[in-house]
Amino acid sequence: MTAASRSAPRVLLVVNHERSGAGRLLTWLPEEGLALSEVPGPEVPEDPEGHDAVVLLGGGFLPDDDARRPWLARERRLARRAVADGVPLLGICLGAQLLAAAHGGTVRGEHGTPERGSHPVTRRPEAVDDPLLGSLPATFPVIQNHRDQITHLPPGAVHLASSPLCPVQAFRLGPLAWGTQFHPEVGADRLAHWDAAALADGGFDLPALRAEAERREPESARAARRLAANFAAVVR
Repeated sequence: MTAASRSAPRVLLVVNHERSGAGRLLTWLPEEGLALSEVPGPEVPEDPEGHDAVVLLGGGFLPDDDARRPWLARERRLARRAVADGVPLLGICLGAQLLAAAHGGTVRGEHGTPERGSHPVTRRPEAVDDPLLGSLPATFPVIQNHRDQITHLPPGAVHLASSPLCPVQAFRLGPLAWGTQFHPEVGADRLAHWDAAALADGGFDLPALRAEAERREPESARAARRLAANFAAVVR
């Protein structure tokens, strides 16, 4: 390890499910001068001590499914501690829902219409000066893969972005914690690993989803790359 890498800000990446890894953040965040430390959900600490930022990744379950995923209680405590201590935090999909639930928000399972594949997200007026989303286009495509939604934000949270099928697509809690229902870490290539039969049961055509995601990928990647750079700038 070089002196430069030792001095780089350290980011704790919490991988809640083996199929919901950090994706392109594994390349983008180091390119922005950050050092990454991945831990699986069952090993998540309750405290961000020793890290300069936290990223909570996705998973196909609710943020309070403690009976089957007992580490989620610790992860909620980690989210609360990071916010209380002013440690920058980015929660993605499940991570966003967990951030909201840990601070008094409401998450409902199988609520509304599921979003699969590439969908447009629109910044709200509250996002114009936001450090994470303020420099992104007014509307940009992102990869979505969820059937659960945040239905009420925590007290004091700032609602930053929405989509027609899911009103809460992004929010900020305090000055340094963000949640995104969408997946900036995922590119169109991830859809190649999705389960076509399961999607068909839900009324989705995987080849069509892949074609649309690939068509929108250049625009989607530019927006996601900017988001990653913005988060890294906050951490630095």
